[in-house]
Amino acid sequence: MISYNTDGVKMPAIRRRDTSAWIKQVAASYGKKVGSIAYIFCNDEKILEVNRQYLQHDYYTDIITFDYCEDEEVMGHKNTISGDLFISLDTVRTNAEQQATTYEEELHRVIIHGILHLVGINDKGPGEREIMEAAENNALAIRKNNQ
Repeated sequence: MISYNTDGVKMPAIRRRDTSAWIKQVAASYGKKVGSIAYIFCNDEKILEVNRQYLQHDYYTDIITFDYCEDEEVMGHKNTISGDLFISLDTVRTNAEQQATTYEEELHRVIIHGILHLVGINDKGPGEREIMEAAENNALAIRKNNQ
């Protein structure tokens, strides 16, 4: 199940049913099923608070992904992804402006970025950023083809 929640912001104008179908399609392309995914759309202050409290990071970011997949493996469902994904709409808007893309495109890139982390793609090590960007671009192309 995929849920969409807000904390201190207005719900972004996304087509939830289409977005959920797209997320499931992308996860399936990695051999994964969607378990419990909760999106929490928030502002910069909330994401900074979450970053400090849970990760001991003192900076703003567009997304924080809490991966609960390890819990699923214990229960014998290692092909199922689950997690909470906090997305700062403030940072998404700033990133869209800086990268000369639309807010909607950047929002969907960030939405799928968290899912790609849950299927096992990292972006912190050498060469990993390029792999993540390619995976994001492939996922965004799937979304465009579905429209």
